[in-house]
Amino acid sequence: MTDQHRAGPNWPFWVVIAAVTAAYLGLLFGMLAATATYTSPHHLLRALGSREIQYATGLSLVSCTIAALLSLIVAVPVGYLMSRGRFPGKNTLDTLLDVPIVLPPMVIGLCLLIAFQTPLGRAIDRIVPFTYTVFGVLLAQFTVGAAFAVRQMRTTFDHLAARPEDVAMTLGCSRGRAVWLVTLPAAKRGMFSAASIAWARSLGEFGPILVFAGATRMKTEVLPTTVWLELSVGNLEAAIAVSLLMVALAVTVLLAMRAVGERP
Repeated sequence: MTDQHRAGPNWPFWVVIAAVTAAYLGLLFGMLAATATYTSPHHLLRALGSREIQYATGLSLVSCTIAALLSLIVAVPVGYLMSRGRFPGKNTLDTLLDVPIVLPPMVIGLCLLIAFQTPLGRAIDRIVPFTYTVFGVLLAQFTVGAAFAVRQMRTTFDHLAARPEDVAMTLGCSRGRAVWLVTLPAAKRGMFSAASIAWARSLGEFGPILVFAGATRMKTEVLPTTVWLELSVGNLEAAIAVSLLMVALAVTVLLAMRAVGERP
């Protein structure tokens, strides 16, 4: 008798797994379908045509892109350090890097706000104003997005063999040149994923932006705060329109990540 027959049939296990998966997908699809069918295309287009929502859309696209690029600039060296470095206090540093991921979003915004009330923060704010400005939007998005980008880059470097880099160093390359010529080209998919994750997280940030940068119309208004502003005045059609736009942007980013990840 084979091991499979002694263990019994496997189909009950897979039925349970499929049922749980189907239930979860049903919840997600039901939420999105209900939102999409709640309003009409006419109302959606009218809402998306307003000056305020167009401004928020433009600011979101620009600020998320800048935040993603800045996150990648930070995530590559920090991710490499956490993957290849060996030093005292590494576990403590690893924990600190995860703080923006586990903290409630409102707390991150409050921490940023308080930081800019210190003497050093006030001095920086006088040179480059961050509090309740577009720069504040960008900093709030970067603070959260960079943490996710760092996680992704560390995972990327963890899965890359160190041997090609070591070989390049034995052939005369410095560590920095070996990383630049050998490791980074091999990590390009991970870099794209890290930037995409940071972009998507920046797009959905609400709490830190609301507390630190505010939600001033035609100034610091981005798509998540637009949803909140429209709901606060009872404009459900506009809130739904912006929500569906954010869903479409998020799905586009996820599809791009999958496409790059599956490309040979």
